[in-house]
Amino acid sequence: MKRFPFYTLLLLLLVACKSTIPDLSYEPGDIFMHGVASGDPLADRVIIWTRITIPHADSSVAVQWEMARDAEFRIPVQQGNFNTTAERDFTVKVDVGELRPGGEYYYRFKAYGVYSPVGRTRTAPAGSVDSLRFAVVSCSNYEWGYFNAYSHIAKQPDLAAVIHLGDYIYEYGPGVYGDTTIGRIHEPPYEIITLADYRMRYGQYRRDPDLQEVHKNHPFISIWDDHEIANNAYMDGAQNHQPEEGDFQVRRNVAKQVYYEWMPVREGGPLYRKFDFGPLATLIMLDERLAGRTAPVPGPDDSGFSSKERSMLGEEQFQWLTSQLVRTRSTWKIIGNQVIFSRLNTGRENLNLNMDAWDGYPYEQARLAEMFSINQFDNLIMVTGDTHSSWVFESTLDPFGAYNAKTGEGALAIELGTTSINSANSNESNPDSLVMIHERLLLSEEVNPHLKYVNLRDHGYLLLSLSPTAARADFYFVKSLRQRNVEAGIEARFWVPAGEYHILKSPPQD
Repeated sequence: MKRFPFYTLLLLLLVACKSTIPDLSYEPGDIFMHGVASGDPLADRVIIWTRITIPHADSSVAVQWEMARDAEFRIPVQQGNFNTTAERDFTVKVDVGELRPGGEYYYRFKAYGVYSPVGRTRTAPAGSVDSLRFAVVSCSNYEWGYFNAYSHIAKQPDLAAVIHLGDYIYEYGPGVYGDTTIGRIHEPPYEIITLADYRMRYGQYRRDPDLQEVHKNHPFISIWDDHEIANNAYMDGAQNHQPEEGDFQVRRNVAKQVYYEWMPVREGGPLYRKFDFGPLATLIMLDERLAGRTAPVPGPDDSGFSSKERSMLGEEQFQWLTSQLVRTRSTWKIIGNQVIFSRLNTGRENLNLNMDAWDGYPYEQARLAEMFSINQFDNLIMVTGDTHSSWVFESTLDPFGAYNAKTGEGALAIELGTTSINSANSNESNPDSLVMIHERLLLSEEVNPHLKYVNLRDHGYLLLSLSPTAARADFYFVKSLRQRNVEAGIEARFWVPAGEYHILKSPPQD
């Protein structure tokens, strides 16, 4: 029998076992550089997420996970193991079931002998509930400044979830749509197209401490908009995809793959989906980009503008939405909507319609409005992102017809538009004085009688609070984007009485 010297045997043993021997020099930031996250809460289950980041990841990494009722893990609930590989970019996603409704839970992961940060999450309630609070967000561009709004949301108590309406990342290269003077520069340093590109960009965003903090403290319910793929994306193309960048279907599929790898969303079905929060609220998240949206047209003078062949949702999603709204018995019906549904006159000559919003798809827009009208849904609220501005509509497609601007009679729903976390809006390129003139024009009854509030200047988020008798919308705006600053204040507050589509500036009387 061939014999090996002792040191040779020891070296061979160490090489063979290197993936099972913890390296005690590792710190949590080495192993769990991208933090932890949770999402898609149901009454009995929730997704928990992390990613293993080590300088020389093995082909397969064994990860332990734990969930408990307390942050010290003295009251354990469940635990298990997950093997992650390079094929999923070493991300870890566990759908933890058999939980109690409306419960607060703590979770953590362990790999290479090191624990992750502790995350906090909660399941959706199943029985009677007196109140719910949601932070509603969209449009976070790393290059436009710090994610101060995320930091402020992280400190909000008792959120049922953070509703993210899309543009979680941006696909552009450095300086194309951003301000790189503060040193926040996109990685990789070019427009992302490949699998490795998209993974690197998500990795950069998820190293941001404010984004990590909000994910650690609250479950997310997320949907993509266009910049998770490319600007003004639809099923078969995008404004920001050129022929020399290859097959769009390949790029779209890569972008979708990485979204599912990096986001705490449930897999196995379409991204449009429903969440029940007891009898108080049902949240319906729509996919207005990749599930059914057809190509845009240049403007309303195009011969195909009003064609019934042009679609925002697609027939399958439209029928699904209809069935969900008809069947729900929840007091409040909330629709997570990427782009503005209400008719909006911009007040500018030759720019009266946003062709990337529902106004650019008038056949299906009218069809959806008709469905709302026929079924006479009570307490329907659409929460909307995309525009980097704040809006409050008594939603109608006929603001100069049967709609009554004094009472809200004739409105089909309430639409609340949240501003951006930090992506540029009007006053990044224009002085506040000019932007405020445009705001006043938009709010005039001669232009948009159904529009009750607009802010085109500030960044932050919407806090939506629900009770059996009213919904309240608080618009929080941050003080700065150019420095890390957790200060934010309420700039506007509105109430919607249950059973009415009418905006109030003071609480409704019982």
